[in-house]
Amino acid sequence: MRTGGELVVDALVANGVDRVFCVPGESYLAVLDALYDTEIAVTVCRQEGGAAMMAEADGKMTGRPGICMVTRGPGATNAASGVHVARQDSTPMILLVGQIARDQRDREAFQEVDYRQMFGGIAKWVAEIDQAERVPEYMARAFTVAMSGRPGPVVLALPEDMLRELAPGKTVPAACPVEVSPGSSQMEAVAVTLATAERPIVIAGGARWSEEGRAALQRFSERFDLPVACSFRRQHLFDHTHPNYAGDVGLGINPKLAERIKGADVVILIGGRMSETPSQGYTLFDVPMPHQTLIHIHPDAGELGRVYMPAMAINASPDAAAGALDKLVPPAARDIWKAATRAANGDYLEWSVPPEDIPGDVQLGAIVAKLRDELPADTIITNGAGNYATWIHRFWRFRKLGTQLAPTSGSMGYGVPAGVAAKLRWPDRTVIAMAGDGCFQMTGQEFSTAVQYGAALIVVVVDNGIYGTIRMHQERNYPGRVIGTDVGNPDFAALARAHGGHGETATKTEEFFPALDRARQSGKPAILHVRIDPEAITPATTLSAIRAAAKKARGA
Repeated sequence: MRTGGELVVDALVANGVDRVFCVPGESYLAVLDALYDTEIAVTVCRQEGGAAMMAEADGKMTGRPGICMVTRGPGATNAASGVHVARQDSTPMILLVGQIARDQRDREAFQEVDYRQMFGGIAKWVAEIDQAERVPEYMARAFTVAMSGRPGPVVLALPEDMLRELAPGKTVPAACPVEVSPGSSQMEAVAVTLATAERPIVIAGGARWSEEGRAALQRFSERFDLPVACSFRRQHLFDHTHPNYAGDVGLGINPKLAERIKGADVVILIGGRMSETPSQGYTLFDVPMPHQTLIHIHPDAGELGRVYMPAMAINASPDAAAGALDKLVPPAARDIWKAATRAANGDYLEWSVPPEDIPGDVQLGAIVAKLRDELPADTIITNGAGNYATWIHRFWRFRKLGTQLAPTSGSMGYGVPAGVAAKLRWPDRTVIAMAGDGCFQMTGQEFSTAVQYGAALIVVVVDNGIYGTIRMHQERNYPGRVIGTDVGNPDFAALARAHGGHGETATKTEEFFPALDRARQSGKPAILHVRIDPEAITPATTLSAIRAAAKKARGA
């Protein structure tokens, strides 16, 4: 006989889970006790939002559900931010939530929450396990649902008395995602469509990519000589140094790339949904009928035709689709695309040259450009939300799969916990977590988690003293009427040292790289506090220019 808590852990072991992220709570002590006798590493975090984001990042890196465990009530509500990231980013994740005892339901007991109602709109599946004997069934389903189709988060509530209840042990094999492959007739139709195309382009996005699928996509693009763009914060899906790379379809898109997509006659969208951000507010494609011939390939049939009515809808995982595309024979006249593909790559290379006239003593573009040239190709870059991220997306060159951890949901605070998870998963790789001053302070306490577990990531805190993205929009829409966007900041370098890490401050471009070298040599988690001019709001403009343009438009 096994307790419900032991059965939960048995399922984790069976599915190859090697690490869980948690904030402990009395409501699931039975699960923690069962973990004591396993080799699963337990990472104790400082706040449930950080724990959930670490689990989400781990799911991104492995392709199998990241595991987060939190207590009932406020523990679960704090974790909701990470669940939302997993939902919008299509990441497999399982959130295990301690719950009140079964005989106390519907009395508004201490920290009681109906998790089906709370998470119903952002999780793929939410359930409460009422009987210990059904734990294996529910856990098997949770892993399958989290990974299949469009991956996403699953939430299981675990009543504390159920976790102590005894039931027969059951051996359940590891769950496997449901694979979907394109039909041969569909691929023949793709070949026919490409044979008559004049301005085709491929856009890679979504989840469930592997090294094999990425390599197959690259070979397909080479044989057909097609330009390939990557969707928002999915830039690691194609090598940026490849001559067929056309750029990223996200925030601050290269205007030439946007026009290229609008003017395409055939668009092959693999794995992505082309939601609001990559579609530039649903302007790149007409809704519901794109004027381009849209070939939409997605592992979840429910996403095909949901917003756009494609000319060809193919229900297939990215790996299977890329493998099938790689087998197609290019048309004899494919040379007609060669010049356009080289031009698209040239536009990208020109766009990724940092400007040299940004206000202030710190040139963030120059820093990112030098980092990309000096750090290893397998360096993992993480970030949350904020205008500082634009500099990474535009000037860093992602070369390897799995080197980008960034929320398509636009969640602030993601970079630090994702960086901790990345360094724990890949301790021998360089991990750089980029964070704005406001972004860092959302989850900066997880730097203490990094110190506790020796996760020697380097956090670059870009400090301009404002919530930059919001100030930018404020100046654009309400010029000169500044309110609610200033941020008072601590000495972030001193904060790193207080936690037991390495901390330095750079106020000039030339100060950054010696500080980076010392941080890497320290062998400790580090914070590099980079103070920049708030005028340097984007690589393309300044706050003053935005304000002046807005006032002029209003006749002020």
